[in-house]
Amino acid sequence: MARTARRAGPDGAGRAFRARRRPRTRLPLPRPRGRAVDGRYDGGAHRRSCISTELPRRRAGVSEAPRARGGARPRGGALSTDEGLSQAEASKRLASHGRNELLGGRRRAAIVEFLARFKNPLLLLLLAACVVSAVTGDLGSSTIIMIMVVLSVVLDFLQEHRAGRAVEALRKATRVHATVVRDGAPREVPIEEVVPGDVVLLAAGDLIPADGTLLEARDLFVNQALLTGEPYPVEKHPGPKTDEVFMGTSVLSGSGKAVITQTGTKTAVGKIGVALAGKPPPTAFELGTRSFGLLILRLAMWMVLFVLLVNLVRERTWLTSFLFALALAVGLTPELLPMVVSVTLARGALRMSKKKVLVKRLSAIHDLGSMDVLCTDKTGTLTEARIRLEKHLDPQGRDSPRTLELAYLNSHFESGLRSPLDEAILRHETVDVGGWEKLDEVPFDFERRRISVLVRRNGDTRLVVKGAFEEVLRVSTHYEGKGPEDVRPLDAAARRAFSERFEALGREGYRVLGIAWKAEAPACQHVVKGDEMELVFAGFAAFEDPPKESAGAALHALAGAGVSVVIVTGDNEHVATHVCQKLGIPVRGCLTGAELDKLDVHALGARVESVNLFCRLNPTQKNRVILALKKRGRVVGYLGDGINDAPSLHSADVGISVDSAVDVAKEAADILLLERDLSVVAEGIVEGRRTLGNILKYILMGTSSNFGNMFSMAGASLFLPFLPMLPAQILLNNFLYDLSELPIPTDRVDPDFVARPHRWDMPFIRRFMLVIGPVSSLFDFAAFALLLHLFQGDERLFQTGWFVESLATQVLVIFVIRTQGSALRGRPSRALFGTSLFVVALAVFLPFTSLGAKVGFAPLPPAFFLMLVPLVAAYLGTVEVVKRWFYRRFGWA
Repeated sequence: MARTARRAGPDGAGRAFRARRRPRTRLPLPRPRGRAVDGRYDGGAHRRSCISTELPRRRAGVSEAPRARGGARPRGGALSTDEGLSQAEASKRLASHGRNELLGGRRRAAIVEFLARFKNPLLLLLLAACVVSAVTGDLGSSTIIMIMVVLSVVLDFLQEHRAGRAVEALRKATRVHATVVRDGAPREVPIEEVVPGDVVLLAAGDLIPADGTLLEARDLFVNQALLTGEPYPVEKHPGPKTDEVFMGTSVLSGSGKAVITQTGTKTAVGKIGVALAGKPPPTAFELGTRSFGLLILRLAMWMVLFVLLVNLVRERTWLTSFLFALALAVGLTPELLPMVVSVTLARGALRMSKKKVLVKRLSAIHDLGSMDVLCTDKTGTLTEARIRLEKHLDPQGRDSPRTLELAYLNSHFESGLRSPLDEAILRHETVDVGGWEKLDEVPFDFERRRISVLVRRNGDTRLVVKGAFEEVLRVSTHYEGKGPEDVRPLDAAARRAFSERFEALGREGYRVLGIAWKAEAPACQHVVKGDEMELVFAGFAAFEDPPKESAGAALHALAGAGVSVVIVTGDNEHVATHVCQKLGIPVRGCLTGAELDKLDVHALGARVESVNLFCRLNPTQKNRVILALKKRGRVVGYLGDGINDAPSLHSADVGISVDSAVDVAKEAADILLLERDLSVVAEGIVEGRRTLGNILKYILMGTSSNFGNMFSMAGASLFLPFLPMLPAQILLNNFLYDLSELPIPTDRVDPDFVARPHRWDMPFIRRFMLVIGPVSSLFDFAAFALLLHLFQGDERLFQTGWFVESLATQVLVIFVIRTQGSALRGRPSRALFGTSLFVVALAVFLPFTSLGAKVGFAPLPPAFFLMLVPLVAAYLGTVEVVKRWFYRRFGWA
């Protein structure tokens, strides 16, 4: 049966209208709908919807259709808003525009994705090392290197399909049916078959099937949190800036009719899906490993050319010289780096999971430790994401229980979906409504931006009004002075004073409603819109999303850790600035989305360093901020939980989301927080830096020690009549050294290192290698002199003695290089200490075994070990002195 309702006309008189019968049963529609706070109640002081859609104003297929209800057929016979498309035309458009699906393009075959991993220069060098080891007969080393490379590639490959899963989650989130008008009759079709030009019918509980423009709306409120991240209902209304509806958002209440303008990947959500399917910019970790691989590759190439040239000049056989040169190049490569990195990252992920941080991409731990900028929205991160009534003031700005009572009566007795502001009023304080009886109600609508309830108690009948301040003040003719009995005329001076107070509250970041009332005749039972006149203005209700108690301490911890927090929000600058002030965040600069759009790439890059508050941003603008910061050399983290955050999560060096986020955000993120709190992020950063610290230890120790040894070998080949070490001995030396460093993931990290962000600083690593490496070469040459002149060593004795000396020095120097401070004060982990001593002992005893004889070793005289002890001690002391000078000169990486 059709429903009959009363709606007031402009003159206040009620008029009846007939509601269309829906084609199928839907959720019940409450009469007064929920209200948004973005420009409805407070005159625009609230946040606006910030969705970058670029929807065309011309409607596909209905360009001549009138906006009025029941429009006639447009000229040309395309369609009318009552008849919609014909089935034949819909099929033609489906073939032309494609299915309404969120596909991000074709993906490469799995085998292609797997092989693409081998483009990394470091992996190519390790594969070369594997081949050289096999050629020289060291099948054990060759097998181990191959296992390390394959494990590294497989682990990385398993992460490749995250983008595909994100797009799939996006598709599943919107896989429903839609009600469209075809051939003049409503029918349900799969969402994939909706086409541009389709007229869709919307009701409470529906998901909007594609982007479109409203033709009709009756109290239509939409939840756009999926796109904007904001929980407030948004009213949709035919007219500029309020008539756009978006795929994947949901209808909370009311009904409407819309014409589809964009489908599939051309929708706002679809563009996000396409972006997620694309290759993200390289992260700091990827750039670091690539740069490190190129550094080692260049050094290895120069080493090979130099040694090969020297040995050919000395008329050694070409094959022997070539294998020796390749072995030196392999000696420069940290063969176990993939394993050390994987174990270190896995151990870090395990520790982080105990602190409510789940790691999806292992290398994100490095990026988290390197992060020096965290971009985040304020809602739910800096604030509680729960609106609270903060002030209830009389017209003069004094705290007023009277204002609270009126606001409470209005919110308590209104029917239908309550807004977050109504919930905040009812939650603030319980007001005794005993004896009050509700008689009637004038629901909220877009034009009036207010709601009124008629209540009575003991013969006292009143109309209580709450709504946008300007609209409430406009229909008020009096105001309360010192109380309800002191009613004064509302002259121009009072209006101006109250408006200034409203603006001042807005500048402080409050969302403000106006409260008013009017005495009615005791016999009054009904009210209409026309009764909302000659009201008595009673005061202001001011709301805020309060800052989290833990946010201030977390921000202080992040600042102390060298991480700058940049707020990127869709909210307005007044609200965002107010939150910053309450949290003690100094606002260095503020930039709005409109201002950002006027800046090109270079201008934005210059501004991002001086601005830490970005307001009224849409997802595209947020992503521009992320990319601009990365281009400036910053390591950027982004914290978000909505579909609108997915592009920024995808582009950031480390994307951070929460376990309660939408599926798309969780899939696009690298790290998930089990608790939406910045303090959890701060704890995760500390763990990330510990992990990064141990990775950098391996790199600094490995490159400096290996470079020193290879430098010594290259130098020795200039004057020795034989090879200073056989290729198999070089690979064995390098393998045992890497074995001693496997426990590095268990080692402690200096507090000074954890105190600020670090990254793969290639100039620093190169300087460290070029300074510390030659120190070991000086002692190697001293060992050469002793072996040749004191012990009169032959080829086998020389190679054996230097093998033991070089392995002892480069393993034991771990205890010096592992810390910036004193080697005697910094305690290594038990595993690292024990393994290092075991490897040194193995090197000492290896020449006396049959295995040692197979690789060309000879037993060493006891006098050699009496020489070895002071030589190693002198080396460690020298490195300690040089290390301290180096850190004073160049600082940390």
